[in-house]
Amino acid sequence: MSAPPRVLREFAESDLAALIDLWAAAWTATGIAIDFEARRGWIRDCLAALRAGGAQIVVGLDASGKPAGFVTIDPKFGHLDQLCVAPAERGSGLARALVDEAKRRSPGSIELKVNEANPRALRFYEREGFEAVGRGVSSLSGWPTLTMRWRASGS
Repeated sequence: MSAPPRVLREFAESDLAALIDLWAAAWTATGIAIDFEARRGWIRDCLAALRAGGAQIVVGLDASGKPAGFVTIDPKFGHLDQLCVAPAERGSGLARALVDEAKRRSPGSIELKVNEANPRALRFYEREGFEAVGRGVSSLSGWPTLTMRWRASGS
């Protein structure tokens, strides 16, 4: 049985508080020892800077029509900075729908950084066709990261 189709839409300013709440909840649920509640200002500023630089935010809705996830994608450069899904939506197909939309908007390739301490995210990106192409360190947390890339067939 396949997952029901997900409702995705463009970001609206009225979504911002809900996206910040779900970002903090989703990151806290990873178990990574960082105080994500204290970083609410950072994600607000990050989303504003991404949008100012040309990135698009796609919001995924839950069954009641409320924001339950989002992805940021810069279609010009293929940069995915944020993929976030509410803990209650894990395994629902929402993350896949958001990544598929990012691939549609940046059809040649996508590159992202993922925390090495987040094995669930690493497995997800690998299942979605991303490959590790480099290593780094987060300038914000100091934690190791992997750079992952997806390329469309024939790219």
